[in-house]
Amino acid sequence: MKIGLDVSGGDFAPKVNLLGAIHAKSLLPDDVKIVLFGRQEEIVSELDALDFKTSVFEVVDSPEVISMDDHPARVFSKKPNASISLAFDQLSEGKIDAFASTGNTGAMLVGSIYKINTIPGVIRPCITATIPCANGKKSVLLDVGSNADCRVDVLYQFAELGALYAEHILGIPSPKVGLLNIGEEESKGNLLTQAAYRLLAESDTINFVGNIEGRDIFTNKADVLVCDGFTGNIVLKQAEGFYNIIKERGINDDYFELFNFEKYGGTPVLGVKGNVIIGHGSSNELAVANMVLHAYDVAKNKLSDKIKKAFK
Repeated sequence: MKIGLDVSGGDFAPKVNLLGAIHAKSLLPDDVKIVLFGRQEEIVSELDALDFKTSVFEVVDSPEVISMDDHPARVFSKKPNASISLAFDQLSEGKIDAFASTGNTGAMLVGSIYKINTIPGVIRPCITATIPCANGKKSVLLDVGSNADCRVDVLYQFAELGALYAEHILGIPSPKVGLLNIGEEESKGNLLTQAAYRLLAESDTINFVGNIEGRDIFTNKADVLVCDGFTGNIVLKQAEGFYNIIKERGINDDYFELFNFEKYGGTPVLGVKGNVIIGHGSSNELAVANMVLHAYDVAKNKLSDKIKKAFK
Protein backbone atom coordinates (compact mmCIF):
# COMPACT_ATOMS: atom_id res chain seq x y z
CA MET A 1 0.00 0.00 0.00
CA LYS A 2 1.12 3.56 -0.75
CA ILE A 3 -0.04 6.66 1.13
CA GLY A 4 0.62 10.01 -0.53
CA LEU A 5 1.54 13.01 1.63
CA ASP A 6 1.67 16.64 0.51
CA VAL A 7 4.96 17.94 1.94
CA SER A 8 4.41 21.48 0.60
CA GLY A 9 1.01 22.05 2.24
CA GLY A 10 0.14 23.74 5.51
CA ASP A 11 1.49 26.62 7.58
CA PHE A 12 4.70 24.89 8.66
CA ALA A 13 5.77 23.09 5.51
CA PRO A 14 7.95 21.27 4.76
CA LYS A 15 9.60 20.43 8.09
CA VAL A 16 6.49 19.60 10.11
CA ASN A 17 5.12 17.40 7.32
CA LEU A 18 8.40 15.48 7.14
CA LEU A 19 8.51 15.07 10.92
CA GLY A 20 4.95 13.77 10.75
CA ALA A 21 5.89 11.37 7.96
CA ILE A 22 8.80 10.01 10.02
CA HIS A 23 6.52 9.59 13.03
CA ALA A 24 3.81 7.86 11.00
CA LYS A 25 6.33 5.57 9.30
CA SER A 26 7.43 4.24 12.68
CA LEU A 27 3.82 3.22 13.43
CA LEU A 28 2.77 1.82 10.05
CA PRO A 29 3.27 -1.78 8.88
CA ASP A 30 6.55 -2.37 7.04
CA ASP A 31 4.80 -2.97 3.72
CA VAL A 32 3.19 0.48 3.70
CA LYS A 33 5.12 3.11 1.74
CA ILE A 34 4.71 6.85 2.29
CA VAL A 35 5.04 8.79 -0.97
CA LEU A 36 6.20 12.38 -0.46
CA PHE A 37 4.99 15.04 -2.92
CA GLY A 38 7.05 18.23 -2.81
CA ARG A 39 10.25 19.89 -3.95
CA GLN A 40 12.77 17.07 -4.06
CA GLU A 41 15.84 19.13 -3.19
CA GLU A 42 14.03 20.63 -0.22
CA ILE A 43 12.86 17.21 0.99
CA VAL A 44 16.33 15.67 0.73
CA SER A 45 17.93 18.65 2.48
CA GLU A 46 15.42 18.62 5.34
CA LEU A 47 15.67 14.86 5.85
CA ASP A 48 19.48 15.08 5.85
CA ALA A 49 19.27 17.76 8.53
CA LEU A 50 17.04 15.42 10.54
CA ASP A 51 19.57 12.60 9.98
CA PHE A 52 16.91 10.47 8.29
CA LYS A 53 17.36 8.44 5.10
CA THR A 54 15.38 9.70 2.12
CA SER A 55 15.30 6.14 0.74
CA VAL A 56 12.76 5.19 3.43
CA PHE A 57 10.23 7.18 1.43
CA GLU A 58 9.31 7.49 -2.21
CA VAL A 59 9.68 11.06 -3.45
CA VAL A 60 7.76 12.65 -6.33
CA ASP A 61 9.38 15.94 -7.31
CA SER A 62 6.71 18.64 -7.33
CA PRO A 63 8.40 21.97 -8.09
CA GLU A 64 5.26 24.11 -7.91
CA VAL A 65 3.41 25.01 -4.71
CA ILE A 66 -0.31 25.72 -4.28
CA SER A 67 -0.62 28.43 -1.64
CA MET A 68 -3.59 29.18 0.59
CA ASP A 69 -4.27 32.25 -1.58
CA ASP A 70 -4.50 30.36 -4.88
CA HIS A 71 -7.98 30.07 -6.39
CA PRO A 72 -9.08 26.42 -6.03
CA ALA A 73 -10.86 26.25 -9.39
CA ARG A 74 -7.83 27.42 -11.35
CA VAL A 75 -4.83 25.88 -9.60
CA PHE A 76 -4.82 22.56 -11.45
CA SER A 77 -4.49 24.19 -14.86
CA LYS A 78 -2.13 26.93 -13.66
CA LYS A 79 0.08 24.67 -11.51
CA PRO A 80 -0.01 21.14 -12.98
CA ASN A 81 3.32 20.27 -11.32
CA ALA A 82 2.28 21.25 -7.81
CA SER A 83 2.25 18.63 -5.07
CA ILE A 84 -1.55 18.50 -4.84
CA SER A 85 -1.93 18.29 -8.63
CA LEU A 86 0.57 15.46 -9.07
CA ALA A 87 -0.78 13.55 -6.09
CA PHE A 88 -4.32 13.62 -7.46
CA ASP A 89 -2.96 12.41 -10.80
CA GLN A 90 -1.37 9.42 -9.09
CA LEU A 91 -4.47 8.76 -6.98
CA SER A 92 -6.69 8.75 -10.07
CA GLU A 93 -4.25 6.39 -11.83
CA GLY A 94 -4.17 3.99 -8.86
CA LYS A 95 -0.46 4.59 -8.16
CA ILE A 96 -1.22 5.58 -4.57
CA ASP A 97 -4.03 4.26 -2.36
CA ALA A 98 -4.75 7.46 -0.41
CA PHE A 99 -3.69 11.09 -0.38
CA ALA A 100 -3.43 13.40 2.63
CA SER A 101 -2.70 17.13 2.77
CA THR A 102 -2.83 20.08 5.17
CA GLY A 103 -2.73 22.45 2.21
CA ASN A 104 -5.35 24.52 0.39
CA THR A 105 -8.70 23.00 1.45
CA GLY A 106 -10.54 24.37 -1.58
CA ALA A 107 -8.00 22.81 -3.93
CA MET A 108 -8.33 19.49 -2.10
CA LEU A 109 -12.10 19.56 -2.52
CA VAL A 110 -11.90 20.57 -6.19
CA GLY A 111 -9.34 17.83 -6.82
CA SER A 112 -11.50 15.28 -5.04
CA ILE A 113 -14.56 16.09 -7.13
CA TYR A 114 -13.03 16.84 -10.53
CA LYS A 115 -9.71 14.96 -10.62
CA ILE A 116 -10.87 11.63 -9.19
CA ASN A 117 -14.61 12.35 -9.53
CA THR A 118 -17.71 11.81 -7.45
CA ILE A 119 -19.01 8.28 -6.95
CA PRO A 120 -22.04 7.71 -9.25
CA GLY A 121 -25.21 8.23 -7.25
CA VAL A 122 -23.64 10.64 -4.75
CA ILE A 123 -25.10 14.13 -5.20
CA ARG A 124 -22.58 16.10 -3.12
CA PRO A 125 -19.44 14.76 -1.40
CA CYS A 126 -18.94 15.96 2.16
CA ILE A 127 -16.41 16.19 4.96
CA THR A 128 -16.77 15.03 8.54
CA ALA A 129 -15.56 15.75 12.05
CA THR A 130 -15.08 13.27 14.87
CA ILE A 131 -16.95 14.35 18.01
CA PRO A 132 -15.68 12.99 21.37
CA CYS A 133 -18.59 12.11 23.66
CA ALA A 134 -18.76 12.27 27.44
CA ASN A 135 -19.23 8.48 27.69
CA GLY A 136 -15.90 7.82 25.96
CA LYS A 137 -17.41 6.99 22.57
CA LYS A 138 -17.22 8.98 19.33
CA SER A 139 -19.81 10.46 17.01
CA VAL A 140 -19.47 11.64 13.42
CA LEU A 141 -20.66 15.12 12.45
CA LEU A 142 -21.31 15.88 8.77
CA ASP A 143 -21.19 18.02 6.74
CA VAL A 144 -18.73 20.44 8.37
CA GLY A 145 -18.11 22.96 5.64
CA SER A 146 -18.12 21.74 2.04
CA ASN A 147 -21.88 22.25 1.46
CA ALA A 148 -23.23 25.40 3.11
CA ASP A 149 -26.59 25.02 1.35
CA CYS A 150 -28.24 21.62 1.07
CA ARG A 151 -31.33 20.01 -0.39
CA VAL A 152 -33.25 17.43 1.60
CA ASP A 153 -31.97 14.53 -0.54
CA VAL A 154 -28.40 15.70 0.09
CA LEU A 155 -28.95 15.58 3.86
CA TYR A 156 -30.37 12.08 3.44
CA GLN A 157 -27.21 11.01 1.63
CA PHE A 158 -25.07 12.55 4.36
CA ALA A 159 -26.84 10.18 6.74
CA GLU A 160 -25.94 7.24 4.49
CA LEU A 161 -22.31 8.35 4.09
CA GLY A 162 -21.89 9.05 7.79
CA ALA A 163 -23.35 5.66 8.72
CA LEU A 164 -20.90 3.90 6.38
CA TYR A 165 -17.98 5.82 7.90
CA ALA A 166 -19.13 5.09 11.46
CA GLU A 167 -19.55 1.40 10.70
CA HIS A 168 -16.40 0.70 8.72
CA ILE A 169 -13.91 3.15 10.27
CA LEU A 170 -15.16 3.66 13.84
CA GLY A 171 -16.41 0.07 14.11
CA ILE A 172 -19.98 0.94 15.17
CA PRO A 173 -22.52 -1.68 14.02
CA SER A 174 -25.88 -0.27 12.87
CA PRO A 175 -24.93 3.29 13.87
CA LYS A 176 -27.67 5.54 15.25
CA VAL A 177 -28.32 8.51 12.98
CA GLY A 178 -29.66 11.81 14.31
CA LEU A 179 -30.64 15.07 12.61
CA LEU A 180 -29.18 18.18 14.24
CA ASN A 181 -32.11 20.47 15.00
CA ILE A 182 -33.50 23.11 17.39
CA GLY A 183 -35.88 20.69 19.10
CA GLU A 184 -36.59 16.99 19.47
CA GLU A 185 -40.13 17.07 18.07
CA GLU A 186 -40.71 16.17 14.42
CA SER A 187 -42.38 19.54 13.79
CA LYS A 188 -39.34 21.56 14.97
CA GLY A 189 -36.81 23.22 12.71
CA ASN A 190 -36.95 24.94 9.33
CA LEU A 191 -38.49 23.62 6.13
CA LEU A 192 -35.28 21.75 5.27
CA THR A 193 -34.95 19.85 8.55
CA GLN A 194 -38.67 19.11 8.71
CA ALA A 195 -38.56 17.53 5.26
CA ALA A 196 -35.31 15.71 6.08
CA TYR A 197 -36.86 14.30 9.25
CA ARG A 198 -39.76 12.80 7.30
CA LEU A 199 -37.43 11.31 4.67
CA LEU A 200 -35.09 9.79 7.25
CA ALA A 201 -37.96 8.44 9.34
CA GLU A 202 -39.31 6.58 6.30
CA SER A 203 -35.96 4.90 5.55
CA ASP A 204 -35.66 1.12 5.89
CA THR A 205 -31.86 1.19 5.77
CA ILE A 206 -30.94 4.06 8.13
CA ASN A 207 -31.18 3.60 11.91
CA PHE A 208 -32.77 7.01 12.45
CA VAL A 209 -33.27 8.08 16.09
CA GLY A 210 -34.82 11.51 15.49
CA ASN A 211 -33.77 15.09 16.07
CA ILE A 212 -30.73 15.90 18.20
CA GLU A 213 -30.52 19.24 19.99
CA GLY A 214 -27.28 21.17 20.37
CA ARG A 215 -27.02 20.30 24.06
CA ASP A 216 -26.91 16.59 23.19
CA ILE A 217 -24.16 16.72 20.57
CA PHE A 218 -21.63 15.38 23.07
CA THR A 219 -23.89 12.85 24.85
CA ASN A 220 -23.77 10.14 22.16
CA LYS A 221 -27.52 10.09 21.62
CA ALA A 222 -26.55 9.45 18.02
CA ASP A 223 -23.43 8.00 16.40
CA VAL A 224 -23.95 10.11 13.28
CA LEU A 225 -25.05 13.75 13.44
CA VAL A 226 -26.40 15.11 10.15
CA CYS A 227 -26.56 18.80 9.22
CA ASP A 228 -25.75 21.22 6.41
CA GLY A 229 -22.14 22.37 6.10
CA PHE A 230 -22.93 25.88 7.37
CA THR A 231 -24.28 24.57 10.68
CA GLY A 232 -21.66 21.84 10.98
CA ASN A 233 -18.77 24.23 10.50
CA ILE A 234 -20.09 26.52 13.24
CA VAL A 235 -20.38 23.55 15.62
CA LEU A 236 -16.85 22.42 14.75
CA LYS A 237 -15.29 25.88 15.15
CA GLN A 238 -17.18 26.44 18.41
CA ALA A 239 -15.74 23.21 19.81
CA GLU A 240 -12.23 24.24 18.68
CA GLY A 241 -12.63 27.67 20.27
CA PHE A 242 -13.91 26.21 23.53
CA TYR A 243 -10.92 23.86 23.67
CA ASN A 244 -8.52 26.76 23.08
CA ILE A 245 -10.09 28.75 25.94
CA ILE A 246 -9.77 25.75 28.27
CA LYS A 247 -6.07 25.42 27.42
CA GLU A 248 -5.47 29.15 27.86
CA ARG A 249 -7.05 29.02 31.32
CA GLY A 250 -4.78 26.14 32.32
CA ILE A 251 -7.58 23.63 32.81
CA ASN A 252 -6.44 20.03 32.47
CA ASP A 253 -9.11 17.41 31.86
CA ASP A 254 -8.81 14.08 30.05
CA TYR A 255 -12.18 14.49 28.32
CA PHE A 256 -11.59 18.03 27.10
CA GLU A 257 -8.18 16.99 25.81
CA LEU A 258 -10.04 14.79 23.31
CA PHE A 259 -11.12 17.99 21.52
CA ASN A 260 -7.53 18.57 20.40
CA PHE A 261 -7.68 18.22 16.60
CA GLU A 262 -4.11 16.92 16.59
CA LYS A 263 -5.40 13.58 17.89
CA TYR A 264 -7.49 13.03 14.74
CA GLY A 265 -5.22 14.45 12.07
CA GLY A 266 -7.76 15.07 9.35
CA THR A 267 -11.11 14.33 7.79
CA PRO A 268 -11.91 12.15 4.79
CA VAL A 269 -13.83 13.46 1.79
CA LEU A 270 -16.78 11.08 1.60
CA GLY A 271 -18.43 10.27 -1.70
CA VAL A 272 -15.50 10.45 -4.13
CA LYS A 273 -13.68 7.71 -6.08
CA GLY A 274 -10.63 7.63 -3.88
CA ASN A 275 -9.35 8.02 -0.33
CA VAL A 276 -8.65 11.70 0.37
CA ILE A 277 -7.85 13.16 3.79
CA ILE A 278 -7.82 16.90 4.50
CA GLY A 279 -5.86 18.13 7.51
CA HIS A 280 -5.81 21.39 9.46
CA GLY A 281 -3.55 24.06 7.97
CA SER A 282 -1.82 24.67 11.31
CA SER A 283 -1.09 20.98 11.93
CA ASN A 284 1.99 20.04 13.92
CA GLU A 285 4.03 16.83 13.73
CA LEU A 286 1.50 14.79 15.73
CA ALA A 287 -1.45 16.00 13.65
CA VAL A 288 0.34 15.19 10.37
CA ALA A 289 1.29 11.74 11.64
CA ASN A 290 -2.30 11.04 12.70
CA MET A 291 -3.55 12.32 9.33
CA VAL A 292 -1.31 9.79 7.55
CA LEU A 293 -2.43 7.03 9.92
CA HIS A 294 -6.07 7.93 9.28
CA ALA A 295 -5.43 7.82 5.54
CA TYR A 296 -4.00 4.32 5.99
CA ASP A 297 -7.01 3.24 8.05
CA VAL A 298 -9.46 4.52 5.43
CA ALA A 299 -7.52 2.86 2.60
CA LYS A 300 -7.05 -0.41 4.49
CA ASN A 301 -10.78 -0.65 5.15
CA LYS A 302 -11.54 0.21 1.49
CA LEU A 303 -14.03 2.87 2.55
CA SER A 304 -14.35 4.40 -0.91
CA ASP A 305 -15.08 0.99 -2.45
CA LYS A 306 -17.72 0.27 0.20
CA ILE A 307 -19.41 3.59 -0.51
CA LYS A 308 -19.37 2.76 -4.25
CA LYS A 309 -21.05 -0.57 -3.52
CA ALA A 310 -23.68 1.04 -1.28
CA PHE A 311 -24.60 3.61 -3.93
CA LYS A 312 -24.90 1.20 -6.86
